[in-house]
Amino acid sequence: MSHILSAVAWPYANGPRHIGHVAGFGVPSDVFSRYMRMAGHDVLMVSGTDEHGTPILVAADEEGVSARELADRNNRLIVEDLVALGLSYDLFTRTTAGNHYRVVQEMFRTVRDNGYMIERVTRSAISPSTGRTLPDRYIEGTCPLCGAPGARGDQCDTCGNQLDPTDLIAPRSRINGETPEFVESVHYFLDLPALADALGAWLDEREASGTWRPNVIRFSKNILQEIRPRAMTRDIDWGIPVPGWEDQPTKRLYVWFDAVIGYLSASIEWARRTGDPQAWRAWWNDPQALSYYFMGKDNIVFHSQIWPAELLGYNGQGSRAGLPGVGPGELGVLDLPTEVVSSEFLTMEGRKFSSSHGIVIYVRDFLSRYQADALRYFICAAGPESADADFTWAEFVRRTNGELVAGWGNLVNRTAAMIHKRFGAVPEPGELQEVDRALLDSIGEGFDVVGGLLRRHRQKAALAEVMRLVGEANKYVADTEPFKLKGEEQRPRLAAVLHTLAQAVADLNLMLSPFLPHAVNDVDRVMGGDGRIAPMPRIEEVAELDPQVLPEAFAGRTGYPIITGDYTTAPAWRRHEVVAGTPIAKPAPVFVKLDESIVEAELARYADAVPDDVTGA
Repeated sequence: MSHILSAVAWPYANGPRHIGHVAGFGVPSDVFSRYMRMAGHDVLMVSGTDEHGTPILVAADEEGVSARELADRNNRLIVEDLVALGLSYDLFTRTTAGNHYRVVQEMFRTVRDNGYMIERVTRSAISPSTGRTLPDRYIEGTCPLCGAPGARGDQCDTCGNQLDPTDLIAPRSRINGETPEFVESVHYFLDLPALADALGAWLDEREASGTWRPNVIRFSKNILQEIRPRAMTRDIDWGIPVPGWEDQPTKRLYVWFDAVIGYLSASIEWARRTGDPQAWRAWWNDPQALSYYFMGKDNIVFHSQIWPAELLGYNGQGSRAGLPGVGPGELGVLDLPTEVVSSEFLTMEGRKFSSSHGIVIYVRDFLSRYQADALRYFICAAGPESADADFTWAEFVRRTNGELVAGWGNLVNRTAAMIHKRFGAVPEPGELQEVDRALLDSIGEGFDVVGGLLRRHRQKAALAEVMRLVGEANKYVADTEPFKLKGEEQRPRLAAVLHTLAQAVADLNLMLSPFLPHAVNDVDRVMGGDGRIAPMPRIEEVAELDPQVLPEAFAGRTGYPIITGDYTTAPAWRRHEVVAGTPIAKPAPVFVKLDESIVEAELARYADAVPDDVTGA
């Protein structure tokens, strides 16, 4: 058994999340975490809403509310949506939690004291109309290195190089199109060159492991070639105060400095809430522990460079050496990521998602009309695992009706209906024939095949293998024709066939549980179980742990919602023999067949969307 950290990208709280977001961070991380728990590992799956930075202020201003009000509202919306999708977080929290402030400031102090935070005078981009600092990602222009248009103030997606806003040719604000002003200001910079050798050695080790997706390791190593110090503070009054600069209330830690620390702070908060405040160390201080970071490809740089650099700086493992916090209340030597699992982008009917232009399908809106597992199935079967993928309504309907309903749902329904009608309960198997044993052997081998694919983050291939086995089971029905075995003399053979089918459905249902947690519980109930194959997350209202460290803006806040759950009841990843005599009632369909007319209706719903080339957060 290993300790497995599933570190899931933090959804930004400037608005509700769309299906492109959960295709990148949400569903893939949940499938992996559910499987690893069933495989016997001790999994800690953590995340939360990312609530600092200028985009929150911009969105709040547009709505005429405070940043805190906006963050509170969107935090709750996102929590509810992710629970509705069945994402099995051990803790989903938020970056405006006092615990997070405390951990972030401890990280900053140690990285600074170890010599990896350096003060520099820099030119900050200011909005002329508001006087507010513009974040790097809100400034666009032409890349000075490759000449590509649409480069951002932090990096160029075309050539992959890091940039500063002052590097851009003809910079403009993405908020209102105005040309930013650049003013001098003192800031702390993370001294990445002093950590470059250690980062390079770590990436070499990761490349040698052969586990990282090729696009991720290539991109990560390429950005080392142009490495330079990176600003870790901002001129803004919404964020975590900078230790040592408490007398400068308009300076805060950069949102991307604090957000990645959330994986650690959430683990610590989880431990504190379980009553064992040191429990998090099994996932962070043990070199044998494994950690997997799930995100979209636009966040690779922060997880394969910025976050590892922060960890190396905290550990004192760069060229300036240094010491980690090692006292009883300190963090100790922290583990670097085992793997950065990055997905590509999901588009919508051939266009990039853009909330501001209406090219968007919000999770909540989608789930109000369709089953959560229909969306999960599409993401797992056709999502952006290793290449950009396109969501179309026609393909969604085709896969739902042709694969979920006609393939898996039909197998479950036929099996349960025949058992109910002919026996009323799972029959004793009697003597099995070669055709029966061949099906059971093939499906039994599926546990190793599917499990091996899931361990390597090949979820498309894993789901395809399960559905291939579903096809084998359906072919078995066609070959054995149990519906024709009607005489009393054929009853023993009918019992053997239906017992074989009951076992096949139970095995396949278990293999599908990481992908389709809602449906597998429904299938289990159809087959006479208690519907607890896939443990589900829940929302809890919790008290604020460290209110004293929060700024004045949070005065009076006593708590917030979290996602948590008890996932220890998930069955082991192996065959569990069905029990003869288990009553089987007349089944109802598990999956809803979709009318073809929804394609035209949904296309009409989004017909007024304005095409553009914005990826949209």
